[in-house]
Amino acid sequence: MSVADKFSNTADDLGGKAKEAAGAATGDEQLRAEGKADQLEAGVKRAVADVKSTVGDAVDAVKQKFGK
Repeated sequence: MSVADKFSNTADDLGGKAKEAAGAATGDEQLRAEGKADQLEAGVKRAVADVKSTVGDAVDAVKQKFGK
């Protein structure tokens, strides 16, 4: 995951937390739900990036083992 992607995911997560808090403070359930959804989306993006990284590392290890 690139630094820009990490920054973007962190910004999405923090924005989601802010929305959720604002929704809770004002009683706006829709805003609160949007905040939770934003946080979930950031988490999914982070998980996908982690899987891609793990698969890439495994592919590199296999290539090294077979001398490619």
